[in-house]
Amino acid sequence: MRTPVHRHSLLFTALTSAALLLTACGSGSAGPGSDDPYGRDVVSAEKKDDAAAKLLPAGVTSLTVAVSVGGTPPGTTYLADGKTLTGQDVDFTKAVGNVLGIRLKVEQASFEAILPALDSGKYDFGASNFGVTDERRRTIDFVTYVNDGQGFATRKDSKLSEITDLRQLCGLDVATGAGTTFEATLEENKHVCTDAGKKAYRVQTYAEQSAIWSSVQQGRSDVVMSTINGLRYAVARQQGLKFLNEYHRLDVGFAFKKGTRLAPAFQAAVNRLIADGTYDRILKKWGTTGSAIDKSRISPPERKN
Repeated sequence: MRTPVHRHSLLFTALTSAALLLTACGSGSAGPGSDDPYGRDVVSAEKKDDAAAKLLPAGVTSLTVAVSVGGTPPGTTYLADGKTLTGQDVDFTKAVGNVLGIRLKVEQASFEAILPALDSGKYDFGASNFGVTDERRRTIDFVTYVNDGQGFATRKDSKLSEITDLRQLCGLDVATGAGTTFEATLEENKHVCTDAGKKAYRVQTYAEQSAIWSSVQQGRSDVVMSTINGLRYAVARQQGLKFLNEYHRLDVGFAFKKGTRLAPAFQAAVNRLIADGTYDRILKKWGTTGSAIDKSRISPPERKN
């Protein structure tokens, strides 16, 4: 969903090195906390679970994970030191690494580049709030860890109050992330306006979340379509914006190449986090308890709600 400003790799053992001591698609029934969650460590105490670790393919002791950096938390971003990654996906990735007792090499990549690179083996998995869609499931395997989805936000002075039908966007400029399910949804449904004899909406794609919000704040875009959790978090921390509504729920999961043998171990690790309470602590940290799932699933069908 975002293109990083720069690229580099971080190597850390079970994601517990000092660089990540801080530990970066749900209504978030518990909204973002009044305190800044960035520095709160809720996962480093997580220990290896032998039962989950035994599900890893023989010989697997380290994996390479691709993340997209530069979004609005709870997505992945950097702390002020420019080195330490933070965000909900980082916490879940770190916690799963701890449960499985593996070393993880983290590499930056633009959001739209991660999924295509999984098949080539460049990365073992991706962790960037990937929504599980039927289209993606044709070439990608997923292990779910939260439920998020698609939503809308705009300026407080906008007359928009809710988007329940894309025809309400006709004639407007809609900002969203490049290579996302939001872009796909918008492009695939442009015809609803012309079919109704109205002027089509214009899709404006950006690689950086900061550019999306600047476009809205400065009036170049009328509305933003993005993750429900990301929108809620951003609106709570930026003046002059309002969250409109949820539009479509999606399960979110770690992404793997099709046919991966890693999925059962990751599923067991997520379920371990749910059982021991770490899962709830991560969601509470980021104000996303409305995104909780009861259990992890492997490549479930797309939610149609």
